[in-house]
Amino acid sequence: MTHSFLLQPGRWSINGYFRQKEEIPVTVTGFILITWKQEYWFKMVTQLILNNQSQSEIICKYKGHLDNDRKSYTYVLQHSILGNIEGEGWISSQSIIQYHWIVGASHRRTGMDTFYYLSEDVYHLTSVILESHNLSSVMEATLKYLI
Repeated sequence: MTHSFLLQPGRWSINGYFRQKEEIPVTVTGFILITWKQEYWFKMVTQLILNNQSQSEIICKYKGHLDNDRKSYTYVLQHSILGNIEGEGWISSQSIIQYHWIVGASHRRTGMDTFYYLSEDVYHLTSVILESHNLSSVMEATLKYLI
């Protein structure tokens, strides 16, 4: 199986829920746009719209490099709220898993995302951010390829 998410250019919709610590979940919608410049270099832009009053929009701009074996990648990310982030990802048979850390944060902040393959056009995303060893936020969403 070859993943269609991340490894191919495209536009994906996001629909799900976002929850911060000690708050009720809110709906999240948005999109992901993936482009490839050269064989091993990609860009990804994510826009999340939260259905609440405090943080209505989150923008993430990724620049990444896929390793020659096409099984792992590294990336840098500009997050509209968290700032500069660096990370790495592994591409497995059923999922794409990425781990990241916030550069220059006063507290140790890290995160992990899993893009689980459901079908060629549908993935399930689970995303967590940790502050030290505690969960800070969780997002679960369905990603659908847009034609």
